[in-house]
Amino acid sequence: MMNSHGYHEISMQVMDWVVAVVVLILICTYIGAGLNSNKKEHLSTWPFYRYILWIIGFLLVGISLVGPIAELAHRNFTAHMLSHLFLGMLAPLLLALAAPTTLLLRMLSVQHARILSKLLKTSFFSFVRHPVIASVLNIGGLWVLYTTDLYMLMHENLFVHLIVHFHIFVAGYLFTISMIYIDPAPHRFSYLYRAIVLVFVLAGHGILSKYIYANPPVGVPKDQAETGGIFMYYGGDAIDIVIIFILCLHWYRSTRPKASLNASPN
Repeated sequence: MMNSHGYHEISMQVMDWVVAVVVLILICTYIGAGLNSNKKEHLSTWPFYRYILWIIGFLLVGISLVGPIAELAHRNFTAHMLSHLFLGMLAPLLLALAAPTTLLLRMLSVQHARILSKLLKTSFFSFVRHPVIASVLNIGGLWVLYTTDLYMLMHENLFVHLIVHFHIFVAGYLFTISMIYIDPAPHRFSYLYRAIVLVFVLAGHGILSKYIYANPPVGVPKDQAETGGIFMYYGGDAIDIVIIFILCLHWYRSTRPKASLNASPN
């Protein structure tokens, strides 16, 4: 009879295939949607760079969940942290910049686009896209993962493994779209408000990385925790700098017209 380890291996292989197929479908669907939207005469051509962002974003999702890095992440904390940066920070940023909601609205009929718009305005989406809530889901989830036994449990239980990785990705995406508005955002918050929330998130992320460096999660060797903490600190900062730049760029553009209108003529 097959033991529990054998069943676990088979389950992981099945999950790998499912993830690979889903990633491929989402990439192809986006490309197809973009190309089809270009056929509509009243719409401008969908930007080529957004195809690239979407493809790279989901390739990073795939790399984080399937393949050598994902396999190594089960027994090496440094590899785990690298996959975390891909799955929870870099991939969500690239996917948000690909503006999937905008593309979907271009593809839908007027009637269905209105239904989607109403859905995005519901209290649920308003709640999860609130900068504070999205930040708590994002950084709060990481604190729970790395300061409790959840990290060890994640590697022992396939269901927990799936839930944790799903949360990391979704929370990362919600946080990104709560900070920078690329797609339509019915419930908008001021630049100052988002900037203040972002400062606290950066502080929480930095403190957590230092905590991991000094206090390895259960079952993680000290040298791996130190390297992983460094990865989290500097890698996270690099991605956050991009978010800060985009937020500041949008902020500048929003104030520039007012400045030009109020300026006295030469």
